[in-house]
Amino acid sequence: MPSLSILMVAAEMAPFAKEGGLGDVLHGLSRALARLGHDVRAVLPCYASIDADRYDLRYCLSMDVPMGVLGRFPVEVLEGQVPGSGVTAYFIRHDPYYARRGLYGHDGEGYTDNDRRYVLLCRAALELTRALGLRPDVVHAHDWQAAAVPVYLDNFYRTGSGDWKPASLLTIHNMLQQGVFDKSLMDVLEIGWEHFHFRDLEFFDRVNLLKGGIYHATIINTVSPSHAWEIRRPDFAYGIDGVVRDRGLDLFGILNGVDYEEWNPETDRLIAAAYSEQDRSNKALCKSDLQRALGLPVKAGVPLFGSVSRLVKQKGIDLLAEAMDRILGLDVQFALLGSGEPWAHPFFDGIARVHPEKFSCRFGFDNGLAHKIIAGSDFFVMPSRFEPCGLTQMYAMRYGTLPVVHATGGLDDTVENFDEAGFKGTGFKFYAATAGALYDTIGWATHTYYHNERAIGTLALRAMSKRFTWEDAAGRYEDLYRIAVRRKAEASP
Repeated sequence: MPSLSILMVAAEMAPFAKEGGLGDVLHGLSRALARLGHDVRAVLPCYASIDADRYDLRYCLSMDVPMGVLGRFPVEVLEGQVPGSGVTAYFIRHDPYYARRGLYGHDGEGYTDNDRRYVLLCRAALELTRALGLRPDVVHAHDWQAAAVPVYLDNFYRTGSGDWKPASLLTIHNMLQQGVFDKSLMDVLEIGWEHFHFRDLEFFDRVNLLKGGIYHATIINTVSPSHAWEIRRPDFAYGIDGVVRDRGLDLFGILNGVDYEEWNPETDRLIAAAYSEQDRSNKALCKSDLQRALGLPVKAGVPLFGSVSRLVKQKGIDLLAEAMDRILGLDVQFALLGSGEPWAHPFFDGIARVHPEKFSCRFGFDNGLAHKIIAGSDFFVMPSRFEPCGLTQMYAMRYGTLPVVHATGGLDDTVENFDEAGFKGTGFKFYAATAGALYDTIGWATHTYYHNERAIGTLALRAMSKRFTWEDAAGRYEDLYRIAVRRKAEASP
């Protein structure tokens, strides 16, 4: 089949700028699509944290971008290559908006002009296609920050029978963050107030950019099949389940992939010793190294539970906090790495002082320690209230570290629950987002560890054999792009 021209628009992309999983997704997916022979390009903000010299970013062009009542904004565009790929990246430079300390905010507070910052990104990305003469078949927008792209495509870039008519795909990575702002943003978008109604951009007398993007995109997807069904429900859609259900026939779910060049126990230089499916003996060395690094007693025969997570309610950290005293009443150890809500740091620090022989925590981001926890733990705990996809449970499985997860979204799709009768499974799941269910499942895993060594070994081997590759994900996205292109062609006059 013919190759496609694909333009990605997003707020972050590794290695240039990354605060969460979105950056890894853009990097992994774009590279995999390029390996399939497609022309892939990405448009990002030129944040102050991006080192232009390090990535050999070059001046491309300057242009003025219309921003409604705010006038025309001068921007400079830099161009570079995503390392190790055939992907071209463009960076929209407008220092009053992007030359700041953080990507989205500072000291836990989002920037008050984030609406205009990301509307500029969307409009600039499409103006750039005109300036460079690009005609992508599909424009792929990611999350609320890029959700104005399909809105603009339907209003400024598809008028006239001879003009460019690309399809659009909107990927929802986080439904909780929707880009809700004051309705005065309509005058910046400049698409007309006739779009300010409940089936378009209006949301309780405010503008909801994600809602508008869902309404206007050719097709929509989220990052796991289960989550694509979950977001049709009020408790997962955060107020916009109606528009999601309206677009239900155009909504798909595709699991994210894993970068197995980084997450591979056979080649990982950040862990104490390499090991493989064929020989897992060195995993014990990784466990003792982790115990020493965290100041826990070095005990080979005690199950070690690990967690690397943002310490926020979405990730179920309140469930873990509520259950922790009971968990530590078991004969276990627990290692925690993360940062998040203000109460979480002193709470878990207090637990560590009371139970230094059983619990250790570190706060902040430490990639080396994250690798050590994933390799050195026996079990990996993810009690997320919702999880569109999740990556760390997939990392853990590759390392033979059995996930203990709430059966939601991508966690439910990727982890196979332990079947004691058939010796099947890749982890342990619980089905109610409660501290009691979490404790019971950790208790189940602990009991299995002490009383069914054969089952633990079998599950670990099954988990290590699982692969969630970007090549598989890219093939599914390729199918979605072709569906979107066909639907757009059929809808065009």
